[in-house]
Amino acid sequence: MLNNKTILVTGGTGSFGKKFISKVLEHDVKKVIVFSRDELKQFEMAQEFTDPRMRFFIGDVRDKDRLYRAFDGVDIVIHAAALKHVGACEYNPFEAVKTNIHGAQNIIEAAIDRGVQKVIALSTDKAASPVNLYGATKLASDKLFVAANSYAGDKETRFAVVRYGNVVGSRGSVVPFFKGIKQTGELPITDERMTRFWITLEQGVQFVIDNLERMKGGEIFVPKIPSMKVTDLAEAIAPECKIKIVGIRPGEKLHEAMITEDDARRTLEYDTYYVIQPEFPWWREEYSNGGKVLPDGFSYVSNVNDDWLTVDELRELVKE
Repeated sequence: MLNNKTILVTGGTGSFGKKFISKVLEHDVKKVIVFSRDELKQFEMAQEFTDPRMRFFIGDVRDKDRLYRAFDGVDIVIHAAALKHVGACEYNPFEAVKTNIHGAQNIIEAAIDRGVQKVIALSTDKAASPVNLYGATKLASDKLFVAANSYAGDKETRFAVVRYGNVVGSRGSVVPFFKGIKQTGELPITDERMTRFWITLEQGVQFVIDNLERMKGGEIFVPKIPSMKVTDLAEAIAPECKIKIVGIRPGEKLHEAMITEDDARRTLEYDTYYVIQPEFPWWREEYSNGGKVLPDGFSYVSNVNDDWLTVDELRELVKE
């Protein structure tokens, strides 16, 4: 479905954007557009990606006019731009709202008006039962993208959401942080009970591509991925270091959820992923052959997962 398509990635100079673009360039795509704010990152990326199908647009998702220009002739939009650092969002709440919520609305309106065929927005496990502002803005964003399928009216634009957990080694994640300070001989951990979902960048990118094919409009796709203990990650990265318990930071959870008990009532399970179905009156199991209804009381939370990464497996992931 990517052949002869023009694809735009917001936040395209980030970890996900670079990996996604390198993957789609293996297909017979017509054009790939990077849409982001940082001219230096775009310049550096242009040195790395010299494919003639590449285009670079300076712009901000807060700027609807610029999105209207950028979306001209675009078939597929992957919305990866966000303010996502939990601490920064807590300290700069209005900025998080402008980018993560108002930016989502701008993406939706520009996509509909410009005739984009499909939009997938990247979400986070922090959007399920959020306790911090980042999670709350992403929950609002998720709901906007789901509702956008009704907002589109008789237009053909369709929207879906992909929600997954922490990405191994992505910018701002705990892996480069631990690596950067392990020479001190001490690693700070907020709580030794803490668990997280874990996914590789390659898996996240492939999951998005797979769901471009699957989506009908309004779904939130959740992959089945393993959990890990933060203490195990510390041991995998720096077994020689002491652990210092520093206490949970503002806006931080002990365990992350991707499907709440309430969402589970309208969720279908497949072999490798879940689909949270939209609550549209016109939704009638459009593509759910083989999907299994979840039992009452089900929730998908990192500390009650069936799949766990060992210290050795974490060590191998971190090396890669």
